[in-house]
Amino acid sequence: MDNTSTMNEQAIINEYLAFLDQRGFPCIAARAALKHDHIHCLVTGHMACPNDDHRILQFIYQFVDAYRKAKTPYHSAAIIFEKPAIENELLFDRLLWQRLTALRKMDDQNFKYDSRVEADPKSKKFSFSLKEEAFFVIGLHPASPRHSRHFRYPTLVFNPHAEFEKLRAANRYESLKRAVRKRDVAFSGSINPLLRDFGESSEIFQYSGIHHDTTWKCPLNTDDDKNEYHP
Repeated sequence: MDNTSTMNEQAIINEYLAFLDQRGFPCIAARAALKHDHIHCLVTGHMACPNDDHRILQFIYQFVDAYRKAKTPYHSAAIIFEKPAIENELLFDRLLWQRLTALRKMDDQNFKYDSRVEADPKSKKFSFSLKEEAFFVIGLHPASPRHSRHFRYPTLVFNPHAEFEKLRAANRYESLKRAVRKRDVAFSGSINPLLRDFGESSEIFQYSGIHHDTTWKCPLNTDDDKNEYHP
């Protein structure tokens, strides 16, 4: 990688960190992770292209190793794609599930699914898993109507599911949730209609941020090769 590419990638990472650090940003956990330098970022190429999947997977594996050794809470890993220019929610939704399917296929060759959650996307206890670590995945892109998800580059943010469970066990989750939702109303103008707690409904309806009705079938699968590059 040449110096120009490295400088461009760092500029994109700085832009993402500034996005989280903007005044009134609703996600308190993200801001706490930012404060403690617990946000790991990888800038890669085209979101529709599988060429960087191995690099992305290794980055997530390294993040999992670091997260498991950490003594303090709030961690996230962000995969920031330089392309394409996302012009509508449907495109981002399609590419999100395309990349997650590809990563699951590769991960399945060496690791089991996190036994603390369900692998079936229809399950109310579903959560995405890599290296036997469950993640709640959040998508950001420039076509999102939610200000808190409206970022210039298409981005996948991996949040360890276990951190939410630790908050519940410590009786801190409900107060944090109320604070985040209050801030989101102030930041975005309304409460996010997609918000659900783990166990109420499948997380799949929250990942990309697009509103799907209950008849929608999640395209996440590991059986068929649907990850061709279509720019």
